[in-house]
Amino acid sequence: MLIGAHIRDDDPLTAVAERKADVVQFFLSDPQGWKAPKPHPHGEAIAADPVEVFIHSPYLINVASLNNKIRIPSRKNVTQHADGAAAIGAKGLIVHGGHVGANDDVEAGLDNWRKLFEREQEKGGFKVPILIENTAGGENAITRDLDIIARLWDKVGEFGAGFCLDTCHAFAAGWDLATAVEKVKAITGRIDLVHLNNSRDEFGSTRDRHANVVRGEGTIDPEVLVAVAREAGAPVVVETPPDGQAADIAYLREQLG
Repeated sequence: MLIGAHIRDDDPLTAVAERKADVVQFFLSDPQGWKAPKPHPHGEAIAADPVEVFIHSPYLINVASLNNKIRIPSRKNVTQHADGAAAIGAKGLIVHGGHVGANDDVEAGLDNWRKLFEREQEKGGFKVPILIENTAGGENAITRDLDIIARLWDKVGEFGAGFCLDTCHAFAAGWDLATAVEKVKAITGRIDLVHLNNSRDEFGSTRDRHANVVRGEGTIDPEVLVAVAREAGAPVVVETPPDGQAADIAYLREQLG
């Protein structure tokens, strides 16, 4: 099983060596901005390295939004980051599910996700798989609740959308981690990546605050996280505090082989 971490984006291969990782995730631009990614200064080396790479899209992206000033640049940004991810040989682009406004119809947000894929399909499709990630909280969130994720997959499943399961988000949203993988796969048919994060907050808190898998202040039993990773059978990335990432990876590798 491939095990690694979300790492700094300026020098990924050094971070890989420091953590003894075989899969990594990073941003291609400011995660709080709309700028298109520039060619990575180590792009050729990253593409040539055997490490498996995933790219996380900026947090501002909200494909579901009914606000044109958010939705239109979000669509553009997804395409730009998918192109940038392909340029360095990444296996996929992670995009949060987003949300609609308090007085908006969730169905309209789901339709906006479908339109993203439809529009790109007309141009030949995305250059890397788009992996939609579950989220921890927020009113009218698109990927917080399994029933809405099922409705989303009715819209986007035919376009090859992938799924990224975040354990901290699931725990915070009130999912039973013992059955989360089974339920997600029943809906999507796949899990392409696992963000194996512990949580600083209690079950059902709706707060997205990550803790290290081990040796930290996490409220999830590490053995439960190991079981999720084993059942999912997908590459594992820890998005945990950097100082503890090497220990997290070592523990998971010992448990998972």
